[in-house]
Amino acid sequence: MNPGVHDMLAAWGPQAGHVAWLWNVFLAICTLVYLAVMVALVLALRRAPKIHAPEPPDLGTVNVPEPRLRRTVATAVALTILGLLVLLAASVFTDRALARLPLHDAVNIRVTGHQWWWNVTYIDGPVSETFQTANEIHVPVGRPVVVQLNASDVIHSLWIPSLTGKRDLIPGRTATLAFRADQPGIYRGQCAEFCGFQHAFMAFEVHAETPENFARWRQLQLAPAAEPADPQALRGKQLFQSIQCAMCHAIQGTMAQGRTGPDLTHLASRRTIAAGTLPNNAGNLSSWIADPHRHKPGVNMPANPMSDADLAAIVAYLGGLR
Repeated sequence: MNPGVHDMLAAWGPQAGHVAWLWNVFLAICTLVYLAVMVALVLALRRAPKIHAPEPPDLGTVNVPEPRLRRTVATAVALTILGLLVLLAASVFTDRALARLPLHDAVNIRVTGHQWWWNVTYIDGPVSETFQTANEIHVPVGRPVVVQLNASDVIHSLWIPSLTGKRDLIPGRTATLAFRADQPGIYRGQCAEFCGFQHAFMAFEVHAETPENFARWRQLQLAPAAEPADPQALRGKQLFQSIQCAMCHAIQGTMAQGRTGPDLTHLASRRTIAAGTLPNNAGNLSSWIADPHRHKPGVNMPANPMSDADLAAIVAYLGGLR
């Protein structure tokens, strides 16, 4: 199991491996250039004549560089051009390598960026098997994943450093990103394009699982929300459907069919809430429902003043949605 760090040099898939290789090429060439410039600077300082007072220029003569100096400058220019050509070739090679990922038996997902969260729709198979989740992507290890990218408001950029490079989400356009995870684990992703006040808190997770675990997770996601198992949770369900929560959020199998906010059908199975801002537990969920602007100022979700008993009932209901 990998540590799941947000590190572009920790490549856990072929796409990230190509990007890391390109980074190493750029780093090596730029380091050599920097060292060459520093050596030239030191040599120039050591060989500079000690001039105490500037001599008046002789306007009647033309200073012609000596042959050795001309050869040195010509060599430096040639090496510079060669270095730039190598970087260009490495970039083209990497771009073509990124496009050559085999897409046979791919998992198809649509990701829509909002201020400031991610809507994830699995679109494989018939419409009856389409389902949504939020801020969390599950993929099977060893299978390619094709992600259709859209934005609902402003430009976002999806970046999973350990699995693939960045790709912009532009309103009115559809972009495509393909990647593959070769090791099970949890990989952190992030919006990489400034998209507003809470841009830094627009994260998500990619859970790479064995094919068996992914198939099991998928079947659970296709199921409607679980019915409350105790009176408090049942009261929470009734409250959820009777107040403004149901106007923005959807819970499959209930009257709540809002589309403005994340789908909450299996909320309790997610590791975080508020797009990776808070761990998903009862205390954070209660605080988020009561006053989301305390954690993410400027979010579209309004504060929900209610009694402690009502809030506890809603948290109990949402905590059972696995």
